[in-house]
Amino acid sequence: MKAKSKKKRNNLSNLYTVIIAGGSGTRFWPLSREETPKQLLSIDGKETLIQATVKRACSTVPFERTYIVTGPGQAESIRLQLNASTGVDWDNNFIIEPEAKNTAPAIGLAAIHLKHLDPDAIMVVLPSDHIIRNKNKFRDAIMLGAKAAEENYLVTIGIKPDKPETGYGYIKSGKMIRRGVRSVKEFREKPAKDEAIRYLRAGGYFWNSGIFIWRAEAVLNEIKKHMPGLYKGLMDIDRAIGTKNLKKATNAAFPRLKSESIDYGVLEKARKVAVAPSAMKWSDVGSWHALDNVLRPDIDKNIKKGNLISIDNENSILYCGNRLVAAMGLKDMIVVDTADATLICPKNRAQDVRAVVDVLRRRKAKEGITHTTVFRPWGSYTVLETGPGFKIKKIEVKPGAKLSLQSHRRRSEHWVVVAGTAKVRKGEKVYRVKTNESTYIPMRTRHRLENTGKKPLKIIEVQNGAYLEEDDIIRFDDVYKRKTGK
Repeated sequence: MKAKSKKKRNNLSNLYTVIIAGGSGTRFWPLSREETPKQLLSIDGKETLIQATVKRACSTVPFERTYIVTGPGQAESIRLQLNASTGVDWDNNFIIEPEAKNTAPAIGLAAIHLKHLDPDAIMVVLPSDHIIRNKNKFRDAIMLGAKAAEENYLVTIGIKPDKPETGYGYIKSGKMIRRGVRSVKEFREKPAKDEAIRYLRAGGYFWNSGIFIWRAEAVLNEIKKHMPGLYKGLMDIDRAIGTKNLKKATNAAFPRLKSESIDYGVLEKARKVAVAPSAMKWSDVGSWHALDNVLRPDIDKNIKKGNLISIDNENSILYCGNRLVAAMGLKDMIVVDTADATLICPKNRAQDVRAVVDVLRRRKAKEGITHTTVFRPWGSYTVLETGPGFKIKKIEVKPGAKLSLQSHRRRSEHWVVVAGTAKVRKGEKVYRVKTNESTYIPMRTRHRLENTGKKPLKIIEVQNGAYLEEDDIIRFDDVYKRKTGK
C-alpha cells in the first residue's frame, strides 16, 4: 500500500494547473460586465465559475501548484472570491499579464514561470469559465493526457459530442497512440449544421474543449518554432524572473505581442498533437445559448430564472432578476434582464452579443463596465441615483463584516441606517447608529463601518462632492488586504 501511494504522488509531483482568467465574457452581456466578467458570476445560482473551476482543479492538483493568469484589474476580485470560498490565501498564486492578448501569450507567460519553478513541469491549462459536471471523468482525462504529455505531446481534451453542435470547434482524431489518447489529424472551425451532423455520424470527431496538457518546455519549443515574435517577448520576460525588474520587463514586452490563440498559433501547426477523448458533461458557457446545456428546461423547452411571468413561450431563454418581466408568445428567443439593461435577441444570434458590447465601449457607457449592484467581500452596494455632485447608494453589510478604515479626498458621506445597528468609527470616536438614526462623515475624515449584529446591516448613503468614483478611497487598514482605490 505504501509503495503504491508513493508512486501515485511521484506521478503527480510535476503536474501544475494554470487557469486562464483574463477574458471579459462579452457574449454574456448584460450579466457579464468589464468589472464583473463571466468567470466571477454564478450562472446556476451556486458557486461562481472561477470558484467551481478552482475547486475542480484542486481535486486533481494541489492548491500549492495551482496558478491563475489574469489581468491586474481582475486579480483582486478573483483573490477575494477564492479566499472566501476556500479559506486559503491565494495571494501568491497569480501570474499577472498587463493586458489581455488571447491565450497564446497567457499560456506562454505561465510556461516560463513554471519552467523556473520546475524544469519538468507539466501544465494543465484550464479556462476559468467552464461548467463540468463529472469530476471523476475530468480527473481521468487529465491523468491520461498527462501521460502523453510526458512523451512531449501537446494534448487537448476532446469532448464526445452528443448532438450536432455548431457553436464549438471540432477535432478530427487519428490513430491510438496510447490507451485513451489519439493523434490529431486536424482542427475544424465551428461548422454549419449539416457538416456538424456529418461529423456526428462519421465518428472520430470531438468538440475542442480548450483544456490543454503539455510540458512547459514542450509548448515553449513550439512557440519558438511557430510564433517567434511571441517567443522573443517571453524571453525578455524570462531573463527578469527572480529579479526586481520582472514587472517592468513584463509591462514592456506585452504591448508588442500579437493577440492570438494557442490553437491558431501553435496547435494547428505542430506535429505532435494528441486528443484525450472524454465523456464528461461539459459546457464552455460561451454565450447565452449554452444555458440550454446548463440549466433544466421546462416542459416547453424554456430556460427560466427570476421574477417572471411566462405565457405560451417555446424553446426560449428567459433569465431575469428581481424586477418583474412578462414574456408572451416567444419562440427561440433570448431575454436577459438586469437592473439597468435588457438584452432581447433570437437564439441564433447569441454569438453576436459582443457587437452590443463594442457599441457600449465606443460610447464609454457605464452599462458595459459595471452593474448597479456591486458585490464586495463585506457585502454589497447598489447605486440608486447619480446626479451633479451627488450619488445615492444602498449599502448592505453582512453580519460580522466591516469595511476598511478609509478616507475620501473629494467627497463627504451621510449615512442613514434603515435596518440593523451600525458600529461607526469617525476619526478617534467610536459609536453606534441604530435604525432610523444617521451620521455624517466629513471629507478627509478616517472612518469605518461595521456590522457587529447577527442580521444584515442596511444603510442609505448620500455622497456629496466634486468626484464620486470608487478610486477616491485611501485605505489605512483592511481585513481583506485590498489596495487603495478598490
